[in-house]
Amino acid sequence: MALKEKHRDKIAETFANPEKITLALTKGVHDALLRHKQAGNSIVVWRDGKIVWLKPEEISVRKRRGVRH
Repeated sequence: MALKEKHRDKIAETFANPEKITLALTKGVHDALLRHKQAGNSIVVWRDGKIVWLKPEEISVRKRRGVRH
């Protein structure tokens, strides 16, 4: 099987499992928020129809179960 076909099969397998996609996106957002907070960088959120800047100390990052920080 060609490398391209292997990747295509893996992608199709992943997209067939919405739970995997949700888990990956959740982990990505969590990791990005944690990195921004640790680096002292602000983030932008959408709140009540408006763009709101959050200072690093205002960023809420919950500990993920089974993950060490």
